[in-house]
Amino acid sequence: MQPNDPGRLRKAPENFLDADGVRTVWREAKAGRRDFVRAAFAAAVAGAGAAASPRAVAQPTNPVPSEGGDANILNLPEHSRGLGQPVATDGYGKPSKYEANVQRRMSPGLTQTAQASVSFAPLQSLFGIVTPSGLHFERHHQGWWDVDPSKHRLMVNGSDEKIVRKPMVFTMDEVMRLPSVSRFHFIECGANTGMEWGNVAVPTAQYSHGMLSCSEFTGVPLKLLLDLAGADYKRGRYVLAEGADGSSMTRTIPMEMVESGEVLVAYGQNGEMLRPENGYPLRLVVPGVQGVSWVKYLRRIEVGDKPYGTKDEVLHYVDLMPGGLHRQYTSIQECKSVVTTPSGGQVLLDKGFYQITGLAWSGRGKVKRVDVSVDGGRNWKTASLSQPVMDKCLTRFSLPWTWDGRPALIQSRAMDDTGYVQPTYRQLRAVRGTRSIYHNNAIQTWLVQESGEVKNVQLS
Repeated sequence: MQPNDPGRLRKAPENFLDADGVRTVWREAKAGRRDFVRAAFAAAVAGAGAAASPRAVAQPTNPVPSEGGDANILNLPEHSRGLGQPVATDGYGKPSKYEANVQRRMSPGLTQTAQASVSFAPLQSLFGIVTPSGLHFERHHQGWWDVDPSKHRLMVNGSDEKIVRKPMVFTMDEVMRLPSVSRFHFIECGANTGMEWGNVAVPTAQYSHGMLSCSEFTGVPLKLLLDLAGADYKRGRYVLAEGADGSSMTRTIPMEMVESGEVLVAYGQNGEMLRPENGYPLRLVVPGVQGVSWVKYLRRIEVGDKPYGTKDEVLHYVDLMPGGLHRQYTSIQECKSVVTTPSGGQVLLDKGFYQITGLAWSGRGKVKRVDVSVDGGRNWKTASLSQPVMDKCLTRFSLPWTWDGRPALIQSRAMDDTGYVQPTYRQLRAVRGTRSIYHNNAIQTWLVQESGEVKNVQLS
């Protein structure tokens, strides 16, 4: 199924209902012939059943007429009367066929090339804070590879023999034999929300904020490898990380981050080995720092006494300031949030109770508070934060809301434990101007129309 194919499955970014299902629920609710919640539930089940196959859905024996009750409740379905499927024969589990539209998607707004390099995570379809590995966003600079781990090597060396006294080469087996740690962290591309800089209102949270994911990463602290190689931390204040893909991605990492023990040489993600598109068999994990520094297919670590000024640090992933200068080495992802429900592309079926929910994160520490507004920032209420709230990790927030059927402008504003408050577009552009691409952490606004449809808008 193509990413832009409406298909016959549930429409992942929005509701379990297709367009016909939405119209059915509206018609039933307005006519008042039966309780709205029961009508919505029946339409949702019917829509999901119809989505399963182009063929007619098999009806149970002696169905109860709809006027006498809901046949889907009163009659045992086929799956309650028969033998189910055996264990997964291919050895690896897959989602339900009804969830096939929950997938990474390429943006139609980006320049299309023969080999796509970006796909976005479906934030509006996810729960909690962990992104399933198969839905993790992708960003490639020269395509992805499935690297043979038996042949992959990691070298640790210095810019001279005084900085690293004993250069070493590690096999994957040797790396994985070392003491490991597991930690939850978000990763966000520096270009996430980049299209919004130019007032381009992309339709959904997937396209506006979907170069963001969160996983449990498992690996070896980089400092342990540097200790084994005899690194001199007084002389060597920077690390160069180099990838093994065709772009030879290289990034400078300040030694302070390494000394804290946060930076990992990771081989595990969400309880299994890294996926090839996420850097298998080794990648760097640099919590709080833009994703380009999380070098994939990691093959070399060099310790030096000054920043390396690589091509992706001086020409790319830099911010063009109002005066014409480039802001370089802009690595930290500042405090940011986005409401994922209700969000662009979704439809509210009727007035009444809803749970506003979304994600917040900060590259400088923990999320301390998230405020939510339904009137474009005139008034704010403090949302609840789901526990645990972890360092440099996604945090789920929620706020109960009763929609009165009138237009609403929904926003979220995050604050981290350093006291930093997520800015409005006006505040951000006053400092950064209008010609940036990277590091957009401005407050996102979703317009709920009287029809219930939700649109992406920007408030000046």
